[in-house]
Amino acid sequence: MNAAVRATVRVGIYTGAKVYFVHEGYQGLVDGGDNIRQATWESVSMMLQLGGTVIGSARCQDFRSKEGRAKAACNLVKLGITNLCVIGGDGSLTGANEFRNEWSELLQILLKAGKITAEEAKRSSHLNIVGMVGSIDNDFCGTDMTIGTDSALHRIMEVVDAITTTAQSHQRAFILEVMGRHCGYLALVTALACGADWVFIPEMPPDEGWQDHLCRRLTYQRKIGNRLNVIIVAEGALDRHGKPITCDIIKNLVTKKLSFDTRATILGHVQRGGTPSAFDRILGSRMGVEAVMALLEATPDTPACVVSLSGNMAVRLPLMECVQVTKEVTKAMAEGRFEEAVKLRGKSFENNWNTYKLLAHVTAPDVKSNINIAIMNVGAPCAGMNAAVRSAVRIGILQGHNMLAVHDGFDGLANGTIEPMTWGYVGGWTGKGGSNLGTKRSLPASMIEEISLNIAKFNIHALVIIGGFEAFLGGLELVTAREKYEELCIPLVVIPATVSNNVPGSDFSIGADTALNTITTTCDRIKQSAAGTKRRVFIIETMGGNCGYLATMAGLAAGADAAYIYEERFGIHDLETNVEHLLEKMKTTVKRGLILRNEKCNANYTTDFLFSLYSEEGKGVFDCRKNVLGHMQQGGTPTPFDRNFGTKMGAKAVLWLTDKLKECYRHGRIFANTPDSACVLGMKKRATLFQPLSDLKEDTDFEHRIPKTQWWLKLRPILKILAKYKISLDTSETATMEITVGLKG
Repeated sequence: MNAAVRATVRVGIYTGAKVYFVHEGYQGLVDGGDNIRQATWESVSMMLQLGGTVIGSARCQDFRSKEGRAKAACNLVKLGITNLCVIGGDGSLTGANEFRNEWSELLQILLKAGKITAEEAKRSSHLNIVGMVGSIDNDFCGTDMTIGTDSALHRIMEVVDAITTTAQSHQRAFILEVMGRHCGYLALVTALACGADWVFIPEMPPDEGWQDHLCRRLTYQRKIGNRLNVIIVAEGALDRHGKPITCDIIKNLVTKKLSFDTRATILGHVQRGGTPSAFDRILGSRMGVEAVMALLEATPDTPACVVSLSGNMAVRLPLMECVQVTKEVTKAMAEGRFEEAVKLRGKSFENNWNTYKLLAHVTAPDVKSNINIAIMNVGAPCAGMNAAVRSAVRIGILQGHNMLAVHDGFDGLANGTIEPMTWGYVGGWTGKGGSNLGTKRSLPASMIEEISLNIAKFNIHALVIIGGFEAFLGGLELVTAREKYEELCIPLVVIPATVSNNVPGSDFSIGADTALNTITTTCDRIKQSAAGTKRRVFIIETMGGNCGYLATMAGLAAGADAAYIYEERFGIHDLETNVEHLLEKMKTTVKRGLILRNEKCNANYTTDFLFSLYSEEGKGVFDCRKNVLGHMQQGGTPTPFDRNFGTKMGAKAVLWLTDKLKECYRHGRIFANTPDSACVLGMKKRATLFQPLSDLKEDTDFEHRIPKTQWWLKLRPILKILAKYKISLDTSETATMEITVGLKG
């Protein structure tokens, strides 16, 4: 929430508006006085890394009465405030809409009572409101993610990881209760991200006789060598008769029936707290900017809107339609229309549920397909690769295929270091960082002869390549070599996985989110040390090759003063502007600076050069320190986003290959040489798409190893505005109001 508050304040001030904090939620609005204070640029400094909300929040009975709302209206009119930005759940937002609808009536009441003058009433004749959804449950329809959800998942995964390591040593069953009274999002994503054996969510109660099914499943898992069972329960989980399913009920069942050593943990309010994740900070910042734009463009006829996220796009949706759909979900659940409830929750929720169903409640088929699918990692290692391999292997086994592990990238394919993978082989892989299969940067062109021989020898019918830019290049080289080598005429799919996020055909790569969180956490610590010493500027070098994604996004998440990247050329004039900006900043109460530099942004303006330049120019005003983050950005346990993203991408890839293999089956053998039989599986705007490798050549800058068009460059101006540069914000891309018909589709 603090990131959203900070962005709203700074963009508001930037557009020339006066911005006020309302402390303690609607209670502060009703009580007025010192609760409504003007905000300054500096008053939102150093709050990005704080959990909760700096301006306070409170449940308020007074605001529920017309009398209370009249008091609130009076306080706003006296200060000339006609735009209200509300961050909260559907209750807060519904309240805001009611307030807006009866605004003119409230003004009449105040006029009659002599509390305001006719002049004041005229000046404040209309109230605009815009909502941003802050809720860790992600229970608001119309947005993929609400502010706070990703951070809550981070807290949950930290606990799950800590518990699973001890449970492994003791052969235990663990039951974890997570928040979500009416919405199972947290439970569902946690189950996907930790490879749980079972999840209970309110939207989809288990079938009759689930007790026996659960026990069979847990027994089967032990039989195939898993020492650990994990069951995730949403606090609002119910059975088909509307009776609660609690941790204790499950614990008693498992202990009595199976005599397993069972432990239950209720996570409670731990999930709400802690440092916000990089994703949440960027989400909050983007929503804050969009909210200010929406307020400035609003007319008396515009319906109240809520700013939300769809794919990677900020969109505006009519507030009451979203509230309506959210209520529809509750109604569908109450009436037992569970399939519909899942659909109403939106595409993202439905995809998660379908992936979970694919991976969890199925036993391998008796009939084998005789298809062999090989999986490999190519390029630099990154967090989330193992999650993608695990789900690809398990989905493949469920389709009846034989899954083969290729160790050490294309080298392994050429040397024949290939072995079969079983269900248990990939157990526990989702939470492991790096690449368990081993990965190398080598490309296949120089060893194509050996590769084709091994594809024939091991009878490989399809290939999944998980990796970075080398995976993309390698895929292209295999496609080119198809003309000469018939063995290479097999379907193949590339899943982008790299911290650099530079693979053409996808807005996001597996691994980039984990790297971004590593950089953001480090920047937080560095800023904290600078806040102690005062008048200090840090210059930090991030990874990313020639792609400025990490530097830009970390700049947004950590509140950097500048982020130098290759895609946005900069010269001595820009450096001069940045130095002057910092000299000015040191005169304010905020006496520290943070500069990010992408490793390959400029061959001459190196990190050392920037350090020397800033040190020289800052003499007597500030001193400098530099920090090269290096390979720590590739390591660490994957974030919930990367685990979940990897799991979904691995599953999608194998299901697509299964269909492709049927298409390419001719006279008892596989033959695939059309462009659409070799694709990149990428996330574009709002959907996951399979795009032929050959079609993506047009949009690739091969020399600098980046796509020619990159969506996140549009976020660069926000970074500069939030750092107080005088630049113009291109609003041609701001979201227009959308109708929610698409929500249900």
